[in-house]
Amino acid sequence: MQEQYYDQLLNIETSEVQKGFHSSFHYHRYEPTPYEALVLFFEQYSLTNKDRIIDFGCGKGRLNFFVHHFFGTRATGIEMDETFYKEALQNRRKYWLKRREIGDQIQFFQCLAENYSISKEDNVFYFFNPFTVQIFMKVVRNILASYEVEPRKLDIILYYPANEYTYYLEEQTPFYLFQEVLLPRYEHNPYEKFLIYRLDC
Repeated sequence: MQEQYYDQLLNIETSEVQKGFHSSFHYHRYEPTPYEALVLFFEQYSLTNKDRIIDFGCGKGRLNFFVHHFFGTRATGIEMDETFYKEALQNRRKYWLKRREIGDQIQFFQCLAENYSISKEDNVFYFFNPFTVQIFMKVVRNILASYEVEPRKLDIILYYPANEYTYYLEEQTPFYLFQEVLLPRYEHNPYEKFLIYRLDC
């Protein structure tokens, strides 16, 4: 029910998951973060309109619209798949149509995650296992390079965190585990949680 409710609230269509797999084993099949999980997570972690969140492997843009609607947060989605990218753009048109305005607070780019140029305004980075740890390491190195140019507080949010992701962050980067958000309804599955890794300025 929540899937349909929030899609209607935001005037978007994001519920259908990807059929089949990417031709490259480095990139995983698209699946949106369940709305129920997002609601539970954002009861314990908040954003503001000063933040800018980057969703790597954004698919049709669900997270982008959700955080903008509830927090006014600027959001950028990175998606390599042309079909999903076009659907995200269509969802953006529909999202703003309901508000009877045009805004640039939500953006989408069709590119490989490791080729996205991290802006000094980007400070929150979201991952729902979109690719292998090899690609994740490249993206995190880009984030750290941006931090060297513009030191600021940075958060990396992992949903359904892969062991390889957490090991890399904890053992090979200055990020530290700041917060763990458990999802009680899914307590039988130890991966059904959010982890927030932080780098302070």
